[in-house]
Amino acid sequence: MDSLTQACLGAAIGGTVLGRRLGRKAVIAGAVLGTLPDLDVVIDYGDAVAEYTYHRGFSHSLWVLGTLAVLLTGLARAGERWRQVSPPIGTWRWGLLFGGCLLTHPMLDAFTTYGTQLWWPMTTPPVSWHSIFIIDPLFTLPLLVGVVAALIKGYSPRLLGWGLTLACFYLTFAVAAQNTVNERIGPSLANQGLEDAPRLVQPTPFNTLLWRVTVVQDDAYYEGVVSLFDGHTPMALTRLPRGGEWQDAALATKAGQRLEWFAGPFLRYRTEERQGATQLVATDLRLGSPGYHMFNFTLAERTADGWSPVQSELLAGPRPDGDAFAALFQRLIAPQANACLPITERQAQCIPPQVMP
Repeated sequence: MDSLTQACLGAAIGGTVLGRRLGRKAVIAGAVLGTLPDLDVVIDYGDAVAEYTYHRGFSHSLWVLGTLAVLLTGLARAGERWRQVSPPIGTWRWGLLFGGCLLTHPMLDAFTTYGTQLWWPMTTPPVSWHSIFIIDPLFTLPLLVGVVAALIKGYSPRLLGWGLTLACFYLTFAVAAQNTVNERIGPSLANQGLEDAPRLVQPTPFNTLLWRVTVVQDDAYYEGVVSLFDGHTPMALTRLPRGGEWQDAALATKAGQRLEWFAGPFLRYRTEERQGATQLVATDLRLGSPGYHMFNFTLAERTADGWSPVQSELLAGPRPDGDAFAALFQRLIAPQANACLPITERQAQCIPPQVMP
């Protein structure tokens, strides 16, 4: 999630656990602890793919953060004994402060699509449950209200408690909505021969009512959107080329292997003329919105002897404008699951419901 949300979550936990004893200091300490794991962004990993895939790595590991919480709890208790604080806050409450603020950060991140390496240094793929968009005001606002009230009043247990409760309720709703959409699209995918293909169901930007469906199969991928208000209307998909003919060349590079580990099958490949040469580019299909993918990486350059790896660079992709967001909003309030997305790419192919690709 974004830094404001993580700070608010940590602040709300800090204020709830120790606000009665420490007042605003508990809220501020919680905010700092809640944003601490994201300091890995200041590390230079050498190239664009490394920067992209090592983020949310060791600093988001439950093993690392759990150990850090234990160490900080021990230091806090030692400080209390040295200063002879009476009555002491105690190991239990210090542990709730440090453990709660630090460990909820990667757990919340895992509910987004980006990918969080909860079990680092184990080499298992990043965890991503795709249940909430990386920025969602409806999740953040209840926390923010409680935190602001606590900073003004010094301690506001009721608003902090309500903020945490509403945020948890909203996250629970998001998971339930995702499961509902996943069940509804099953028949539509089966009718189009895609029931066993890798699929990704995630919310569209800033809400949990309109969901984006991405399905990958061989040389193509499919995009669709489903609103909770669609009912059981059959879903239409837009078919787009995936560039599977370039996959072997991409996976022959270290950066390409790293991307495949990070994003799984949800990658698109293409060639592009840049700087007087033909370069191989990989796109992460998970992030962005249909037709607008922001993370594109150069992997290799064509030479007389074939493909030669290059230091990866991030290429800016098209960003959705106001019309694109307006179209998504219109799609949200006007159920039309049997209509294809307005993707203008030349090779986009609309597949209406019940029609085999």
